Amino acid sequence: MSCTTLKSVVIPDCVTHIEPGAFQNCTSLTNINIPDNVTRIDAAFLGCSALTSISIPKNVTQIAQYAFSDCSSLTRVEVNAAVPPTISSETFDNSTALKIYVPKESIDAYKAANYLKDLNLLAK
Repeated sequence: MSCTTLKSVVIPDCVTHIEPGAFQNCTSLTNINIPDNVTRIDAAFLGCSALTSISIPKNVTQIAQYAFSDCSSLTRVEVNAAVPPTISSETFDNSTALKIYVPKESIDAYKAANYLKDLNLLAK
């Protein structure tokens, strides 16, 4: 999908899985509202270069390879799950100034999780 003028997205509550390519290369996208029902995010936001922050709902258990790759302006991700979601080493490729905020009570679990431990994790 090429949606270079799309600036904001509110994903309906009935969505549980954000498919690969759903918002790929939406280069003006700055605001995404992901509902709590979502449990899986595939490579949906690849190349969303204007995206600066995102909140991952507490029910997300998997964030796929390249889900937020080439989101070069992405600096803040809030992950609300008590249990760290599964990610890959390429989930946040080319997001060099990224800080990931996780639940304070779960910071140790996040720091021990595969691929998450290599990211800039902060308790919220």
